[in-house]
Amino acid sequence: MNDVADTAPARAATAPSVRLPARAIAHAPDGAEALFVAERLRERGGVHLHVARDSSRGDRFAEMVAFGAREVETLVFPAWDCLPYDRVSPTAEVMARRLAVLSRLAEAPAGPLLVVATVNAVLQYLPPPEAIAGAKVELARGEKVDRGALIEKLEGLGYRRCGTVVEAGEYAVRGSLVDIFPTGGGEPVRLDFFGAEVEAIRTFDPLTQRSLGKIGRFQLTPFSEVVLDPASIERFKVGFLQRFGTVTDDPLFEAVTQGRPFAGMEHWLPLFYERLVPLFAYLPAAVPWSLDDQAEAAIGARIDLVTEHYEARLEAPKGAQFGAPYRALEPERLYLDAATLAKGLDGGDGLRFFAGAAPPGEGEGEAPDAGARPGRDFAPERKSRDVPLFEAAIDHLRTLARERDAVVVAAQSEGARQRLESMLLEAGLEALPPVGDLDAARGRGPVSAALGVEHGFVRDDVAVVAETDILGERLRRQRPRRRRGEEIISEITALKQGDLVVHQSHGIGRFEGLEAIDVGGAPHDCIRLVYAAGDKLFVPVESLEMLSRYGTGDDKTQLDKLGGAAWQARKAAVKKRVQELADELLRIAAERELKRGLAMERTDGLYEEFCARFPFEETDDQLAAIDAVVADLASGRPMDRLVCGDVGFGKTEVALRAAFIAAMSGRQVAVLAPTTLLVRQHYRVFQERFQGFPLKLAAISRFVPQRQAAKVKEELARGEIDIVIGTHALLGKSVDFKNLGLLVVDEEQHFGVAHKERLKQLRAEVHVLTMTATPIPRTLQMSLGGLKDLSIIATPPVDRLAVRSFVMPVDQVVIREALLREHFRGGQSFYVCPRIEDQAKLADDLKKLVPELKIGVANGRMNAKDIEEVMVAFDDGTVDVLL
Repeated sequence: MNDVADTAPARAATAPSVRLPARAIAHAPDGAEALFVAERLRERGGVHLHVARDSSRGDRFAEMVAFGAREVETLVFPAWDCLPYDRVSPTAEVMARRLAVLSRLAEAPAGPLLVVATVNAVLQYLPPPEAIAGAKVELARGEKVDRGALIEKLEGLGYRRCGTVVEAGEYAVRGSLVDIFPTGGGEPVRLDFFGAEVEAIRTFDPLTQRSLGKIGRFQLTPFSEVVLDPASIERFKVGFLQRFGTVTDDPLFEAVTQGRPFAGMEHWLPLFYERLVPLFAYLPAAVPWSLDDQAEAAIGARIDLVTEHYEARLEAPKGAQFGAPYRALEPERLYLDAATLAKGLDGGDGLRFFAGAAPPGEGEGEAPDAGARPGRDFAPERKSRDVPLFEAAIDHLRTLARERDAVVVAAQSEGARQRLESMLLEAGLEALPPVGDLDAARGRGPVSAALGVEHGFVRDDVAVVAETDILGERLRRQRPRRRRGEEIISEITALKQGDLVVHQSHGIGRFEGLEAIDVGGAPHDCIRLVYAAGDKLFVPVESLEMLSRYGTGDDKTQLDKLGGAAWQARKAAVKKRVQELADELLRIAAERELKRGLAMERTDGLYEEFCARFPFEETDDQLAAIDAVVADLASGRPMDRLVCGDVGFGKTEVALRAAFIAAMSGRQVAVLAPTTLLVRQHYRVFQERFQGFPLKLAAISRFVPQRQAAKVKEELARGEIDIVIGTHALLGKSVDFKNLGLLVVDEEQHFGVAHKERLKQLRAEVHVLTMTATPIPRTLQMSLGGLKDLSIIATPPVDRLAVRSFVMPVDQVVIREALLREHFRGGQSFYVCPRIEDQAKLADDLKKLVPELKIGVANGRMNAKDIEEVMVAFDDGTVDVLL
């Protein structure tokens, strides 16, 4: 998990650098400095502290050290994943990782040990080691324990009570059993009490809740840096009153003094302890340390950010209308300043890494050298089709293997490693076996490993070639967003008086409200519907599923007559039409089954290169869908496959690979999307992925100028355009294809009957790939009935972060920081307003609160054109916040 506070590029660019006492190391590309530290730890032992500028670089550094020296124990100490002076606490995962590291360091390990801390983590004061060690609780089988006191202790240590224990920091009480998931990883434990005696201690699987085995004892460590015991509560109360005076309106003060945890209470950490200490207090005196490239600039930026947040809290407007009060402690009580940090590091053997040569003023002659230089980048080969990329890479690997003891090809993940290995083996490399550490790589020629190395490097004895060196930077993929509506009435509150509804047996009527009717001597709630001639129908509320909303109702809509034949006649006509349509679909399916389709084989070398541009690791479901589509295209039978998966689960990648195979086989590809916005998004993604390949792409929608659209149609008819992406405009009679081979339909449920009729004309021998997150009943029935092939992508992408939701008082500081942080990250924000009447005032307030950002407004009362213009501007990035 990335630390939220580790991303502040706009501030980092302007913050002054902090100078720390260190000897410089020049020429240490990313990855090489980690191997340098690994070798020092292997030779000298002991403890080493590395300060990374952010969490992702810290994780990569720790991974590379572990690869270089397996015997080195590695501890990664993360920062809080919330902002300074925030109203929320760090997440349970981050807190568990921090407490596990502090508990391990409190044991004074001898080493060799690497501690990796981010800039944000090393700048924050911590509870003293004796507080962490003193809060530990050891439980053993056969010991007598007061269960009430144990539960009280768990609450004080920060554990949360729940019904079923599934993640660290939770506990559950069920009869004589107490389940606890302690910090520090491992498995949760189940205490089985017999009276006051712990009769058994078992570990169990949090997923199945089944016991795994018995253990004799286990240690319980704190789960929060705030331990709520009587002494800490009293210290907080006294300290809070001394600093802020008598308070009557502070929910934090009220909760903590009553012994209850409060969201965000960690931001008042100094009030709970007699003293706080820096991270150095947990490490040996004069510990050797190293600084990441640009870490000093990040330290200056962090110190500025803390000061800015503190000043924002002081300047924030006060009053009930602005939410609960926020009484902030001074920064120096919570965070280290530059002088304190330098003093803590002084005395240790310090090393400062630079990705390139040392900056002016750094004495390279006085500093050790990591002995590495950047590796070769195959950008010229990627741009030129005359020089085969993989053949050039293989020649380079063979040359490196003749001159060096170890040559490692590093990929971002295990899936990427396997894919890169298959490409190189297919291009002629003899072998590329996987290894788990550097020792296993020595003397074996080129090997491969899953390592998070962004760029390769070369030393006298070791060479690392990164995946990005060969295939280029990994691309960002944008996913289409869509909205779903639901017209089925699920509860009576969805109706208001005067709405038109359709009863399955009686047709269109008008909802007039609820009425209690005496049935069998007891009142019964019924829905009153009015039909033509004032006739009334009372529908019991338990039969609500008989009703559905009439979508296009207005004053001119003709109500049906109760007992009349018109509604039954219309139902009969529709049933007949449905039967005819079913017969027609069966006929088309039968004809397609008998026809000989266009067999499209993939060009393995180019296809694998195209797949390697995918910036993520494919899920199992996604790979299964891709394999099925590739097999369909090569089968010689017209494909008609439905790919069903949630938004963001990877359906677009399936379409991209199918389009690549079809286009490289000399056939045209048409991608049909329901909205102009989705066309723009697909066109941008297709352009990025197909860049450098000899294929011509075009888009057609009502936003494309008429003259340009006419030119696109002409080029389609002549076969000069390989891939076209468009809306319903692609279905017009004026659009002709010379050799259409693949039709991709995105969100088929948005296309009406007339559009489907046009699609049938295109389907004779054409491969059809349909994608949807919410298949309409007819499409789903055809898939389940065998008329369409079905692929389901149900697995979420690897490392997909869960949505985090916070409920807190209105806080302008939090709102401003959240919007600006997303802006500095390069993203955009939605701001949801519950009432249209409040939008104008809220828009004015936001413009005053964040004048740096451009605000766009959209609501359901605007006409379709205006809404589309706002959404297009938002998609283009000219609008930062959509209200």
